[in-house]
Amino acid sequence: MPSDPAATGALDADFPDHFSGHAADYAKARPTYPAELFAHLASIVPACGLAWDVGAGSGQSACALAEHMQRVVATDASAEQLAAARPHPRVTYLEARAEGSPLDDASVDLVTVAQALHWFDIDAFHAEVRRVARPGAILAEWSYDLMTVEPAVDAVVRHLYRAVVGSYWPPERIHVEDGYAKLAFPFERVETSEFAMELEWTLEQLLAYLGTWSSVRRFIDARGEDPVAALRPEFDAAWGLDERRLVCWPLALRVGRV
Repeated sequence: MPSDPAATGALDADFPDHFSGHAADYAKARPTYPAELFAHLASIVPACGLAWDVGAGSGQSACALAEHMQRVVATDASAEQLAAARPHPRVTYLEARAEGSPLDDASVDLVTVAQALHWFDIDAFHAEVRRVARPGAILAEWSYDLMTVEPAVDAVVRHLYRAVVGSYWPPERIHVEDGYAKLAFPFERVETSEFAMELEWTLEQLLAYLGTWSSVRRFIDARGEDPVAALRPEFDAAWGLDERRLVCWPLALRVGRV
């Protein structure tokens, strides 16, 4: 039986929602995860039947999972985020909290959480994972912190991150900086390879991504100024004449068997 709070589809507003107000920008500007990650996860699940992508946002992971799984249920507490998600014939998007899904008991082969775990009630979410997981199912949780480009660009990004918008980060951000190391993980660990997102981006793409940071949006709401736009001259000087540069985000990944 699905848990009642999320199965209704009528969610209360008491959750840390930092992205609904710019869901369309988020869907366009956020980086995509490496295809090798999803292929690896599919290789260690008990079956490639049903995957549950939790905190799915606009579907960056869900559509990649659908290349390997027969069906993906992608849930998020933000209807605005889901409305901006890319459709896929094997992905079903549902508005639901991570702590109470609309999924049946013992029905899921793979549970994934991409850059969203720090917003959850961890113990309640892990209890929900146990409920929906088939025997031997896999849970994969990952996050990514600051990207690297090249030293001059990285210095401007760090200045934005710490000195300019540092006080506007939600407190949960510390868990991203820690790579989720201090969050409970009560499952049998499965050793995995290291993965990273690597994309060749223009400066405009990088700035659009920085504009989706929750701290940047909170800064704009509080002060009526765009801190990314204010640093545009510094970014132009650091980026130089190359149209595109390699942008890399190492993933902090933890995988367990339920």
